[in-house]
Amino acid sequence: MKIAILTPTFSHFSGIDRLVQNKYREFLKKGHKVDIFTLKASINPKDVKVYSMGMPKNPTLERLYRLFMFLDIKKVNRYSRILKDYDLIISHLYPMNILAYKAKKKNKKLKYIFHNAGVGITETYSFLEKMYLRLFNYLTNLTIRNADQIISISDFLRRQLKKETGMDGKVEYVPIDKKRFHKGVDNKKIRKRYNLGKDPVFLYVGRISPHKGIHLLIKSFKLVQKKYPNSKLIIAGKHTFPNYTKKLKSIADKNVIFTGFVKDQDLPYLYAACDIYTTASLWEGFDMPIVEAYQLGKPTVAFNVGSHPEVLQDGILVEKNDIRAFADAIIKILRKRFK
Repeated sequence: MKIAILTPTFSHFSGIDRLVQNKYREFLKKGHKVDIFTLKASINPKDVKVYSMGMPKNPTLERLYRLFMFLDIKKVNRYSRILKDYDLIISHLYPMNILAYKAKKKNKKLKYIFHNAGVGITETYSFLEKMYLRLFNYLTNLTIRNADQIISISDFLRRQLKKETGMDGKVEYVPIDKKRFHKGVDNKKIRKRYNLGKDPVFLYVGRISPHKGIHLLIKSFKLVQKKYPNSKLIIAGKHTFPNYTKKLKSIADKNVIFTGFVKDQDLPYLYAACDIYTTASLWEGFDMPIVEAYQLGKPTVAFNVGSHPEVLQDGILVEKNDIRAFADAIIKILRKRFK
């Protein structure tokens, strides 16, 4: 079978693209031919062909291009003609759906699957950002109307999409590599690197973005420090909002460790070094780090939002924005682990 996987940015920084990598490898093992279509790529695998279609490099222009890519008629027509000759197209995120939608119209026999990772809007976004995302979501729903199948990464997202469009589908949770994420991973490497000793350690993994609620996580951590003054909070992820990063560092003390982007192969060691995985994210369509942490036997404290009730198997959910309850939940777990 000839398969095309469509993703906006084939990047090491994207959780969706970790899923794309897992999926294309599965298809290759089954003997299928796989090509990746993307607007820009920082991953260059040797076993599949990557079509990097291009877009503006300026961040603002990039966002506008992604929203209004349908106006780039020449590119849309060119790549939809290429895609119509595939047997299966799997599209991850708008605007790639435009190409899948057009290719499906040119060839009714090809199968078009939309992989739904959701579009979240939280109170941290400005008015213009909220309007951008609402339009982004509208265009997403418009370009999946002729999809043959919809796969959502959580039941939360499945229900949300059905409510918005009337379209239903199945749920496939993001697979976790249990060969890498397991309870036997050594924690000494990270404990030594950051001079953690035997102190309690909390961990967050993900983008450093306002909607991830890291400012709330740090405020909660300060409350925990009143009981456990030597505890540490590791924040691992790419910094994409300079002003937000500046704000976070202004409220953090020396026990908050910003690692920056961590390579995927190093993540298991980070989980192994922590006692509790902590996320104050205000919206999540899945939240892979919670599941990865669980595979290493680490409980999670998180807000009761989005998919968290589905994916959290060990830990405590607290009401959104309640940093006092968040801190109390951490302390409750610590008392059991540090008797």
